[in-house]
Parts: sequence; structure tokens; C-alpha cells
Amino acid sequence: QINLPVIRQYVDYLVNEQNVKNVFVNGTTGEGLSLSIQERKQLAEEWICKGKDKLDHVIIHVGALNLPECQELARHAAAIGAGGIAVIAPFFFKPTNKDELVAFLQKVASEAPEVPFYYYHIPPLTGVKIRVEELLDGIKAQIPTFQGVKFSDTDLLDLAQCINKNETGEFEFLYGVDEQLLGALAVGANGAVGSTYNYLGRQTNLMLQAFAKPDLALAQKYQFLTGEFLNFVIKLGFGVAQTKAVMTFVSGIPMGPPRLPLVDASSEFIVKAKAKLDSIVWPGSD
Repeated sequence: QINLPVIRQYVDYLVNEQNVKNVFVNGTTGEGLSLSIQERKQLAEEWICKGKDKLDHVIIHVGALNLPECQELARHAAAIGAGGIAVIAPFFFKPTNKDELVAFLQKVASEAPEVPFYYYHIPPLTGVKIRVEELLDGIKAQIPTFQGVKFSDTDLLDLAQCINKNETGEFEFLYGVDEQLLGALAVGANGAVGSTYNYLGRQTNLMLQAFAKPDLALAQKYQFLTGEFLNFVIKLGFGVAQTKAVMTFVSGIPMGPPRLPLVDASSEFIVKAKAKLDSIVWPGSD
């Protein structure tokens, strides 16, 4: 069951301990597609309520397998004051080309006509591999609220072409593969959404600062160390359940088990992951 009372503590932890002030709710790490519509609404309301005057942006993911539910969630997000909404491509009956995908996205975005709209591009999970570069052509005419893309793919060529087309800077490209963030920044990504920022947000912010200076050697150090941890846990088997376990032992906030068909992280994983994370010496630490 969802644990609403913990969200106040979660917000304060992100802001005070990780220097994270923007959240993406009901996405992959949040198991949004495993929740009922009512649960998703409750979570969205709680994050916006508890984040008021603390968080800068709360983007609500409203994607679902069917259009009416997406539209219902979009209307709800608009009504409660979401800072943005995002939608994945449907992944059972899939759009097969750009026009089909844009038509679907437009039907959702039009239900929240004042709310910035993001396409959540995550082909490893959806199997929808329509290139974002292609998607962008003429999209603003069809979706006036189109704000950008949560780009959760390793195809930096596609990302770079998107950014090259975005000469006026009207769109935002939020990168979603944490271990490759520095590469995405180098080609022009201007934000990030990822699961590791729950517990490595402070270090990632320091990497962003180093990149902006620019101090590339320092930025690389942060990226390499994040990658060292992720490389280690991926070999053990790393998914949503394991992410919850890491966040629990780092933050002290009980993130709970995942919902079936996912199963909880093993005690062996927790011991090994904690030892690995504790062993990493971050730049500037004692």
C-alpha cells in the first residue's frame, strides 16, 4: 500500500540533505504504472501539498496504457497545481510512427491546456523507439504546451540532434540515464531526472557545478564514482526494489517493498550495496 505520511519527511530530506528541489512523481522509480488511478492521484496531491514553498517544480507523470486514464490524470494534475505533466508512450498497443504518437500525446496535453507538457521517452521499457529528433518537428503547432522531453535512453546521437535543432532554447531536455549524465550535459542537456538523485543528489549537484565552471576533471570524478557504484549494483541485479532499499539505508526513511510482480531486495544485496557505497570517497570529503 502507498505510504502517504512519509512524504513530508521525504520532501524535507530531498531539500535539506540532497539539495534537490524538483521532483518527478509517479514515474518509473515511483512505480506509477503499478498503481491504481486513485493511488496516483493521492500521491500527486501529497507531493504538491507537502512540497508547497519547499520544492520549485513538481512534474506529475500521467501516462497510462489507455487514453481516458491519461486524460483523467492530466485534468487532475492541472486542478491540483502541478508544475508540469509528462506522458510515456503506450506500450501494449504501441504507436508505430511519429504521427500516431503525437496524436496520442496531443489528446492528453489538451486536457491540461495551461500546464507545461513533457514527453517521457523511455524506449528500454516501452519498446517505442520513435526518435525524439523526428518527434520534435512541428510538435509545438500540435501541442502548444510542449515544454520538452525526459530523455531516458542511451542514444546520445538522437539527444544531440534534438539539442542542435533547439536553437532558440524553447525546449528542455531532462536526461534520465544517471550514469551517462555528464555525456548528456556535454551535448547540451539542461536538466536531469533520475532515481540515484534521491540518495546522490548532493554529489550530482556538485558535478553539475563543476561542469558549469568548467572543471571537467572534477565533474568526471563525480560521474566516474557514481558509475562505479551503479556498475557494482547492476551486476548484483539492480531495479526499482533495490533502489528503494538503497534509498532506505541512505536516508533512514522507510521506502517499503515494491508491488508485485517486483519482489523486495535481498538482505545480501543490501549488505553488499551499503558496503560499496560506504567505501566510495567523494571529492572534498574527509
